Amino acid sequence: MKRSLTFAAVTVAASLGCLMAQSSWNAKPQDDLKSLKKAALQVDQYIAAFYRSKNLPVPEVTDDATFLRRAFLVSVGRIPTPEEALEFLEIQDPTKREALVEYLLKSKGFSSHMANWAFDLLRVVDGRGDFEPYRHWIRTAMANNMPWNEFTEHLISSSGDGWDPATAAVGYYTRDRGMPLDNVANTMRIFLGTRMECAQCHDDPFGTTERHDFYRLAAFTHGQGEEGREKMQTLWNELTSEKRDNNPEAQVARVIWDRVYGMSLGGGGTGQIELPTDYQYHDGKPGDVVGAHTPFGQAVLMSGKREKPKGREKLAGWIISKTGEQFPSVIANRMWKHVMGKGVYEPIDQFVPAAKSNYPELVGYIGKLIVDLGYDLRAFQHVLLLTKTFQFATNPNPSVVEGGDDFHGRKIERLSAEQIWDSLVTLAAGDPDKQPMRPLDERIYVAGQPVLVGKKSMPELSKEVLALKSEREVRAYFSKFLSEVKSDSPGNSGANSMTLMNDVRAYNKDAKIRASELPSPAPRDHFLYLFGASDREVVEASSREPNVGQVLSLMNGFVQRELVNKTSAHLYKTLDGATTEKEKVRRLYIAILSRPPSTEEMSWMLDEVKSQGDAGYRNIVSALVMSAEFLFLQ
Repeated sequence: MKRSLTFAAVTVAASLGCLMAQSSWNAKPQDDLKSLKKAALQVDQYIAAFYRSKNLPVPEVTDDATFLRRAFLVSVGRIPTPEEALEFLEIQDPTKREALVEYLLKSKGFSSHMANWAFDLLRVVDGRGDFEPYRHWIRTAMANNMPWNEFTEHLISSSGDGWDPATAAVGYYTRDRGMPLDNVANTMRIFLGTRMECAQCHDDPFGTTERHDFYRLAAFTHGQGEEGREKMQTLWNELTSEKRDNNPEAQVARVIWDRVYGMSLGGGGTGQIELPTDYQYHDGKPGDVVGAHTPFGQAVLMSGKREKPKGREKLAGWIISKTGEQFPSVIANRMWKHVMGKGVYEPIDQFVPAAKSNYPELVGYIGKLIVDLGYDLRAFQHVLLLTKTFQFATNPNPSVVEGGDDFHGRKIERLSAEQIWDSLVTLAAGDPDKQPMRPLDERIYVAGQPVLVGKKSMPELSKEVLALKSEREVRAYFSKFLSEVKSDSPGNSGANSMTLMNDVRAYNKDAKIRASELPSPAPRDHFLYLFGASDREVVEASSREPNVGQVLSLMNGFVQRELVNKTSAHLYKTLDGATTEKEKVRRLYIAILSRPPSTEEMSWMLDEVKSQGDAGYRNIVSALVMSAEFLFLQ
């Protein structure tokens, strides 16, 4: 018999209804649910045709509990709260899966999960190189559902002030300052699924890219540098000469040198570059100047005889609109893997033309679909989440198709570090999406300490410094700034000093906050790092490989401190009002695994409670959280 809904479940039901009725983002005509369902049906028809061609049976559709957990983890990166799980499992509505998908995609959790994806893809760091404004720009772009083509254009063509929200995307280049060729190689891999890193040093023996091609491509971004830093060069040399770089003047100067000039980007790309001194092929000599030229797609070129300032803009335009099916296909395949667990073609960073893939019609269709949706990654994922293909039961067997998926049910995979962490936070503290996004820390730091709080911020400082037109103006400004810093003290801070201080949040390793709001990358002693979160050194460097340290962490770390042994954890609040041992066990299962226990499992757990008393419930929590079912996505 269907249980009556709890008050909490009714509250969730109301929120589901509100979200169905009101859009939380700017709706476009193509976001219409009927259009999305039509596109989902088209995807399913291509999959059905593939089944027929391979003589594969149609898989069973998964049960509600598996769908619930899968939909949450895939779209918002965490398990449902007990209240959300109860509502979905107990309500009897044939359209509830569609309603759940819309509820999830309109939640803050969606942008949080997408931020984790983007941070991994773009190797985003903060707190160890002053890239926090860049991180904040990406986080905000994901929250605002910025279309992928616009996002790409900002990253590749932006110039100017790294602290200005309009140009903070310059962090894409300043992140790789001193390694411009690596940046070019990463750009091709991320946005076009082309691996060209080998061509930095030699012709690619496994592909068609020649070293000459790579340097002509690199010419589009060549000539970039800090904006206006030369005006401070002499002063900087004076202040840091003869081991004086730790004196107060040098520490104040470092703020301007590193956190203003060092985070800016000048030079739009000259369109020409010299071949390196070790160039070894007959199509050029070391020191020859070559002009920018794209290696495939519609030709875009710049003269090697004179510099022009718009190389990066031309490169962005070529990537987005002049590479045929390549740009849309690569991001469509990345999103397919994000939702379905495996790319239509693999590896996802090695583009395969539709005609040469195992599924020409499907690859061609999803590439066209993402263009038709205006590169709206949320709408594209909405389509995939509405498909029967997404709902198919788990398939533990490997794909029968080499270099791709057989779409015969979702493959089992361990959760990412971020998914495990965010799920544990959900159990420990309830819905983590009720917490605010981490604000951008705009305070000025000198020798690690904030100064002029409430009087001047980094964006204000950066704007003023970058507006200076000469070395003389820089020297005068520095003298004034130095005096302001020396005369500053907590007692002299402005009236809004305390407000600004309180807006900045510092998180320790047990902070119950979303992974997307924690420092990037995670410290080496943090749960996230131990479970394979990327160190942000290379593109998509996260790992799901197991190790002994993970087991020890589950047995002795955050899980034990904040879940098993902490009676105030949100998880235990679900037991309030439960009058029987059986009901308490049932609620723990739903909270942790999003399903009720089987008859056999219930018998085991009741035996544990009878044997251990209240400690038995803690043992159940420990066992379930460390189970393969909790740690893996089905």
